[in-house]
Amino acid sequence: MEVLQKWHQAVQTKDIEILNEILAEDVVFYSPVVWSAQKGKEITKMYLTAALHVIGGKDFKYEKEIVSNNQACLEFSTMIGAININGVDIITVNDEGKIIEFKVMVRPLKGMMALKDKMFELMKIMNQ
Repeated sequence: MEVLQKWHQAVQTKDIEILNEILAEDVVFYSPVVWSAQKGKEITKMYLTAALHVIGGKDFKYEKEIVSNNQACLEFSTMIGAININGVDIITVNDEGKIIEFKVMVRPLKGMMALKDKMFELMKIMNQ
């Protein structure tokens, strides 16, 4: 799936311009800590950009990748401080090869809370 190659490139390089290429205009983002779905390319870019900076550090790596038809499940691990975080990105792609759904699930609860705090802190700065 070509879009996954571009996603991995964005993760490795922190090049958020790649997100413009791979996200559909009507993409829906599901955060592990925000109750409602976030709809649209701009809000999804904001969340993914923050995530790339918060969890996409030297400790971040994808452990497993499962791809079937137009869906992929990417298991990742990273560290925030001394907390080991494990999670999955579940990605759905349309016929044009653009991401139409991006869902993130994170464990353990302590890791999710650390992620939430760091993400909200960075997003507050980004929105000033």
